[in-house]
Amino acid sequence: MFHIELVEQCKANNRQAQLQLYRQYCDGMFAVAMRFLKNVDDAEDVLQEAFIKAFQRIDQFQGEVTFGAWLKRIVVNGSIDFLKSKHQRTVELDETYMHVADDEDWNVEPGISLDQVKEAIEELPTKYKYVVQLFLVEGYDHAEISEILGITETASRTRLLRGKTQLKEKLKDLAYGT
Repeated sequence: MFHIELVEQCKANNRQAQLQLYRQYCDGMFAVAMRFLKNVDDAEDVLQEAFIKAFQRIDQFQGEVTFGAWLKRIVVNGSIDFLKSKHQRTVELDETYMHVADDEDWNVEPGISLDQVKEAIEELPTKYKYVVQLFLVEGYDHAEISEILGITETASRTRLLRGKTQLKEKLKDLAYGT
């Protein structure tokens, strides 16, 4: 069956024609979405939305271009909109700048009391405070913290490192009176 006949049947809301068009274009449009999104789940979501939008607006298809080109435009726009909504920025990591944080590096200036440490922990931003408390005070490891807080182990390590840095600054200010 010719594409134009299928499109006309789709305009009449023929589900078989819609299924046939879907099968003809699904793989190619999935490849288009993957080139933008680089994630199978996201590409499948965008593809599904694109076909729904195409069938809802099929009456706008005038035949000036092929149905495939028209559908591809919907997939491309959907992919770009998805990326904008996720604010995804692809940045190549340069691992030479990365270092592993030492979780055991908890030296405190002499003369700082345990109560002062606890008060300084309380002043940390919430997302850091909980990780620091769970790790330092409660003795949980990153796997346990990630499960408790519903974050990844990497996020736990990052928040611990940042929280520890802020905590050290607060304690240094206490020790030197600035």
